[in-house]
Amino acid sequence: DVSEKITSGSNGISGEKSSRSKSKNLAVKSKANLKGAFSLAELKNDTSKNGGPHTQKRYQLKDLSSRSMDTTVDVKENQGQEVAHEENPKSCELEYGSYCLWFVEHKEVMKDAIVKRLKDQLFMARAHYPSIAKVKSHERFTRELKQNIQEHERMLSDTIADDDLPPLFTKKLEKMEHTIERVKSCDVGCSNVERKLRQLLDLTEDEANFHTRQSAFLYHLGVQTMPKTHHCLNMRLTLEYFKSTSIHTDQLNEQRLDSPTFHHYVMLSRNVLAASTTINSTVMNSKDSGSILFHLFTNAQNFYAMKHWFYRNSYLEATVHVTNIEDHQMLYKDGDSLEMQQLWPTEEFRVTFRNHSQPFQRQMKTEYISVFGHSHFLLPILLPSLNRIVVLDDDLIVQKDLSSLWNLDMGDKVIGALEFCGIRLGQLKSYIEEHNFDTNSCVWFSGLNVIELEKWRDLGVTSLHDQSLRKLQKDSSLSHRLKALPRGLLAFGDLIYPLEDSWVQSGLGYDYAISRIDIEKAATLHYNGVMKAWLDLGIHDYKNYWRKYMTHGERFMTECNIHQ
Repeated sequence: DVSEKITSGSNGISGEKSSRSKSKNLAVKSKANLKGAFSLAELKNDTSKNGGPHTQKRYQLKDLSSRSMDTTVDVKENQGQEVAHEENPKSCELEYGSYCLWFVEHKEVMKDAIVKRLKDQLFMARAHYPSIAKVKSHERFTRELKQNIQEHERMLSDTIADDDLPPLFTKKLEKMEHTIERVKSCDVGCSNVERKLRQLLDLTEDEANFHTRQSAFLYHLGVQTMPKTHHCLNMRLTLEYFKSTSIHTDQLNEQRLDSPTFHHYVMLSRNVLAASTTINSTVMNSKDSGSILFHLFTNAQNFYAMKHWFYRNSYLEATVHVTNIEDHQMLYKDGDSLEMQQLWPTEEFRVTFRNHSQPFQRQMKTEYISVFGHSHFLLPILLPSLNRIVVLDDDLIVQKDLSSLWNLDMGDKVIGALEFCGIRLGQLKSYIEEHNFDTNSCVWFSGLNVIELEKWRDLGVTSLHDQSLRKLQKDSSLSHRLKALPRGLLAFGDLIYPLEDSWVQSGLGYDYAISRIDIEKAATLHYNGVMKAWLDLGIHDYKNYWRKYMTHGERFMTECNIHQ
């Protein structure tokens, strides 16, 4: 038993006198070996082989097994290996079963260990400097310590990883090492050093908290902001639209837009690249691309870019019709604000709640819920002659033929959606002010939705949604976006038809644990979450499923540095 070994080894309770003597001798020898095991025997840049500053760095460590044998460890550039250099563990108890021996045997590789060591040196030097500076007999040593601190600060200001270190960092490290040893030998008050260490620790914690909050803000900003390359694509397409010799006229036969013989897909998007990728994946995996007609709704800002893109690019025999939703002013009542008259596509919410089924340390659970935006509730008016439609989000990738959705019998239900019973409406009470709902109901996701527009119109779902929205408008503290969560989740009540889980694999925008098997057997992949596939922040393992449906050979993508 490990605990028994620790007790007998550290306290010397059991064993004969001779065994205690042997263990004592063994401890002394082990202590002597270990004392030199982590001491820095030689630290220098070996620049003679390759003639460059960033070449192999060689370190010599004394071997534990033999005091007379030296072992050479090569730390190559860009390998991120650890420099085995620690302060002499003078206080270690080396009896069998002690922590120090376990630490030596199970020591893990530390990334960028030299930079961390330099920072530790700087921290210690700063802590001792005020005490040394007060001693008049150490004025010359004070200037030396101050100079070393300034050199370390300059070096670390431009250095993040070991590979960024300047050529002469070894001399500075050794110089500071000797300086700190001299500092510790000086006769200064321990209370002063302790007070300075506590002050530095408090400052470091404050700085760490600040950078944590700053990182979270910048991360959110990076997710919500259109990438520069995508903005370039939009601008180039818009400019090219107006430079064309003739402004594109929509030559699509109006009868096709209302024909029940087509499979009508609907998208609401501001993102040219995302929308085209979703459309391409749908068409490429369709058994009959000629029966597909996409109704793509966008806003005035992106309308001309969308229009020119789909004028330039075709998707087999499918038809894409682009509409500026802001042209349909008759859809809005006089009381509707200008904000409401803009495009409101799918809204996503990061919801954190308590999960009592998990151990205490894992009780807080986070999920991303995507629900219809306000513009989705205008679809029965935007498409007055259609009945069944399939609504796709622009962060969805289609992997299989979806034509069987038009044969789906949903009974008296209005909308087919993926239900997620990992979250119940009762767990979202803090987000939903209304009390008249079933707390045990599952939430539903947008992404892939089958809609019966005729039943929607007959039941007046849009008018009921508008009434509840106007009630919420009295609370000016809530934005229209925040109002979308309770309205979107409760709008259809018991009119939701649950789709089978195999239709949608969600979570590719935030969940790293989705297996390849689950991804490949799903009909569609939903990149809900903040790490969208077209962002640099996207999860690397899932990007290839999205990239393979990007449009190839488009010169504007090359000019705007959008890589496939």
